Amino acid sequence: MAKMMEPRFKQSRRLGLNVCGHPKAMNRATKGTSRADKKLTEYGIQLLEKQRLRAYYGVMEKQFAKYVRQAKKSQNQTGHVLVKILETRLDNLVYRLGFASSIRQARQMVVHGHILVNGKKIDIPSYMVQIGDTIELKEKSKDIELFKENFNNFFLNQYPYLEKNENKMSGTLIKYPERNEIPIEIDDQLVVEYYSRLI
Repeated sequence: MAKMMEPRFKQSRRLGLNVCGHPKAMNRATKGTSRADKKLTEYGIQLLEKQRLRAYYGVMEKQFAKYVRQAKKSQNQTGHVLVKILETRLDNLVYRLGFASSIRQARQMVVHGHILVNGKKIDIPSYMVQIGDTIELKEKSKDIELFKENFNNFFLNQYPYLEKNENKMSGTLIKYPERNEIPIEIDDQLVVEYYSRLI
């Protein structure tokens, strides 16, 4: 299975944005290390924003383009729909609920079969979670200290579209997220403009 394996901190410095969420990711960033520090054409600015959004969610180009096509079919603003699609991927919600400390760790947990959705094991990171779906750890996985520590971290639970049950070590998608509720620093309109000449 193809996945993004570039060093996270290096990727964040190159993109000029902390796309991995680690507090130390930008410590070694200096003027000139980011592509955003260079003079970019309109196309270059759009390309950079697209790469930033892809990096946030760890999605490969082929699948990302598929999400863009899907978002374009909606009656709503394409950029907002695209981000909503990415945000409701299973690996991302495992991360948002605090089971994992990063998207990469969340993806690994899903692939290794630690995650249940509505009581059924789902090992596909791109699985689209629906409103009312409950995500939880497999019973045996609840004893893994790393997962327990991650889940009990309060700071990863401040999302109005998710409801967390600490006793059951589970979480539920209670509504689709609004764009302003999704904590990413991206101008999604630039991403849509980038693909408008390709798709």
